[in-house]
Amino acid sequence: MWLYLLDYFLTSLHLLIIGLNLLGWIWPATRRLHFWCVLLTAASWLGLGIWFGIGYCPITDWQWQVKTKLGETDLPNSFIKYWVDKVAGIDADPVVIDVVTAVTFVFVFLLAIYQNIMKRRKAESR
Repeated sequence: MWLYLLDYFLTSLHLLIIGLNLLGWIWPATRRLHFWCVLLTAASWLGLGIWFGIGYCPITDWQWQVKTKLGETDLPNSFIKYWVDKVAGIDADPVVIDVVTAVTFVFVFLLAIYQNIMKRRKAESR
């Protein structure tokens, strides 16, 4: 029973982080949180990725351990691919998912830098 709750929690955490990374830049009240969330995601994907493979996410690692104990097999490397497959009922191409994820992340990363660093510098120089 607790494994199902843990799986649900990790799925919710994943979706919260993805949502914040994608949309947190929109509202002024969440821009600083968005900036830190994007930085932590980049640190995981690129920093931890040095040892575990580019795109590594410890949350995915933990969730896949839980799902394996719950009997799920053939789990993809990416939570996003897993979720797209599950929601859309398809077997999406993992390369397409990875490319779309990377391009989207670069876009929100640049937005985070602009919103939190460049815009602030402009305001301070006035």
